[in-house]
Amino acid sequence: MNARQLEKLGIPRDAANLAIQAIQLLIRDQELNRREVQDRLRLVADNPRMFVGDPILDSLARELIELEAPIPVEDSGPLNYRTWGTQIDEAAHHQMREACRIPLATGAALMPDAHVGYGLPIGGVLALDNAVIPYGVGVDIACRMKLSVLDMPVESMERQFQHYRNALENGTRFGVGVTHSKPHDHPVMDEDWTVSRITRENKDRARRQLGTSGSGNHFVEFGTLTLTEAAPDFPLEPGTYVALLSHSGSRGTGASVCSTYSDIARQKLHRAYQHFDRLAWLDLNSQAGAEYWAAMNLMGNYAAANHAVIHRLVTHLLGARILAGVENHHNFAWKERHHGKDVIVHRKGATPAAAGELGVIPGSMADPAFIVRGKGNPESLMSASHGAGRVMSRTKAMDLYNFRSVQKTLEKRGIQVLSAGADEVPGVYKNIEQVMAEQSDLVEIVARFDPKIVKMCGDGSRAED
Repeated sequence: MNARQLEKLGIPRDAANLAIQAIQLLIRDQELNRREVQDRLRLVADNPRMFVGDPILDSLARELIELEAPIPVEDSGPLNYRTWGTQIDEAAHHQMREACRIPLATGAALMPDAHVGYGLPIGGVLALDNAVIPYGVGVDIACRMKLSVLDMPVESMERQFQHYRNALENGTRFGVGVTHSKPHDHPVMDEDWTVSRITRENKDRARRQLGTSGSGNHFVEFGTLTLTEAAPDFPLEPGTYVALLSHSGSRGTGASVCSTYSDIARQKLHRAYQHFDRLAWLDLNSQAGAEYWAAMNLMGNYAAANHAVIHRLVTHLLGARILAGVENHHNFAWKERHHGKDVIVHRKGATPAAAGELGVIPGSMADPAFIVRGKGNPESLMSASHGAGRVMSRTKAMDLYNFRSVQKTLEKRGIQVLSAGADEVPGVYKNIEQVMAEQSDLVEIVARFDPKIVKMCGDGSRAED
């Protein structure tokens, strides 16, 4: 039977796959003929609760019960959310307002680097009651920052430029789908990759991509870190140091997890909520929700491992030792407690900023990044921006800028950009100094990083986040 024939029996399209599986078992195990199968399916469709526990029809019955569940009641209308920053386009606000209409939403905020994304805007923070939005986490699950302070003399970046360049060129690889010719080891590959079909099927791919940097706004760069005063939670004396900074995430496997479970969420979305589309959510008590949550957390561990391998390879080639470091996710969901309630906090392009929590907020290839300490502001759900934020689309940037021209201008300023695209030049980003000033109640600055030798994807391919 096809989906249309099943609908005539009362089986909705969303349950068609389970119905077909049941039909096969009814014919094989109970030897029912076509008419008897149709009669049985009508009975299940009319009263699915009668068949809960049935050895063949239980899964179909439970799915039908879930599909007929009543629509949650919206008791107070859409949430209000606070915005940090002024340079945010109306399209991002529209996406945030739509997210705040989700019936399970309990809190929201918009960071000063906000701009349009898929579903939830980049820079959007959203708390839900026991549910997770795959696109609210993002395509590049656990995209993150990692900064390592090295034991190299600052002047060596200029005196040994080719040595530093070689470390970046050979310590990682850039581009959509790129892999290392020889896979690198990390304990993350010994974790349980069977938590979902997608992670199980992509394990070998993930192993090959471990230690690679992707495309778009992902980068690995050397620069100077300036610490003006001692910080008890950052084990360095005041001074200027060489540092390595990287930005990437969970690569192709993370993207597969997002697209697969976002499609499942949209399929399961009650017809009254179909307009939410990419904001479709999964109940964490459901099988799909539990699978996504486990896969998302595995991708978090994998993204951290990805950075660890990059820093290990680059510093080994450089012959350096790591003195200290800071790292954080900014595309993820966390189980946290806010305003007296346990919730799922999505930070789509937003940095966790609980009181005392350290993180890294970058600018652009020509502008500083900052190590920050969170102030735990409850209005932002203890969040801050994840960067400067774009002011124009990649298409517009490619039309407006010539990368070679920008590269030469930056070289005169002492910044060597080894490779990148015109869609990532400094002019496509907001002023990071202004962004930091606009969130002074969210984070305090601990140290400043100024880029000196920058490596990005140079083939013009789109970012995976």
